[in-house]
Amino acid sequence: MHRRQFLGWSVLAGTVAATGLPRPSRASSAGTNGSAHAADWAWLIGNWDVRHRRLRERLMGSNDWQDFGGKSALWATLGGLGNVDDNIIELPGNSYRGLTLRAYDPAADRWAIWWLDGRNPTRIDPPVRGRFNGDRGTFIGHDTLRGQPIVMRFIWRDIHSPRPWWEQAFSADDGAHWEVNWRNWFTRTAAQPSPLSLADDAPEDWRFLRGRWRVHHRRLREGAVGNDDASWQSFGGELTNWPVLGGHADISDERMELPQGVAHVVGMHTHDAPRHQWLAWQLDGRDPADIATPLRGGFNDGVANFRGETQRDGKTLATRISWARGGPNSVRREHSISEDGGATWKAEWNSELERIG
Repeated sequence: MHRRQFLGWSVLAGTVAATGLPRPSRASSAGTNGSAHAADWAWLIGNWDVRHRRLRERLMGSNDWQDFGGKSALWATLGGLGNVDDNIIELPGNSYRGLTLRAYDPAADRWAIWWLDGRNPTRIDPPVRGRFNGDRGTFIGHDTLRGQPIVMRFIWRDIHSPRPWWEQAFSADDGAHWEVNWRNWFTRTAAQPSPLSLADDAPEDWRFLRGRWRVHHRRLREGAVGNDDASWQSFGGELTNWPVLGGHADISDERMELPQGVAHVVGMHTHDAPRHQWLAWQLDGRDPADIATPLRGGFNDGVANFRGETQRDGKTLATRISWARGGPNSVRREHSISEDGGATWKAEWNSELERIG
């Protein structure tokens, strides 16, 4: 795992790199540019009924359209500069779940939008990126279809109307020609978001984390050689967690009151059922252009462990993030390192979560 991935993994578990200070904020380098965009998606917060119209085959000259319904729920994250929506897509004969992650990058002055199809929770699609202009938002990205490169385009229209709608189009000739292959229309059912229904086969592993938590962090100071109170920094934070993908995934939106400044992070676990494992993804508000490569882990006797490696001072260190519940209203996270391949571990960051909602 390279340095950036290690930082991302550390933040996901309520940590920044144990070897130093948090990364400089890209948002702070852009001044107040980000704050003006915190309301860009406010019109979509809440729960919705969705009417879909989808072209059955893409870039095949087809004119065979399918019409069906769906549900959507959207929450703001990252202090307003991100959001997550969870979706039920009632495709005839193949209803499925999916979710969207979005984040605003002040340095580039644009939003990134990622899609994760619940039928393949080990992959997040390449993002589309763009911005809003009045009542319309346009976002462009690149992917492949049947092994060939394509350009993707998302357009949101009439966003401040009672019936906002979205359109997806693909181009096989670098944008010279476009084929619209999906449209959907939104009808609000609730102003405040609430989780969509759970699937009958939803795993129970992360149920203990759902809700709102006050977080008490204790981090070993950089360069500390002892383990007394003076060797540690303490600071606070909050975390909110809710289920998505019918319970086959969960989202945590976290605010950390680091001594160097407030940081916002979105963490996500998705269930890889065939391998009986969880993938841990992270979207850091200080580096909102990319989602870090996920880490894998699982539960054993009620404790979740995610492990990886990082380089420090020319050495390869094993890293471990552990989650353990202390009761219905408390959870403990611990980040540790090992210099002997996991034979012994040294804790560098502890987080005590206390339920507040």
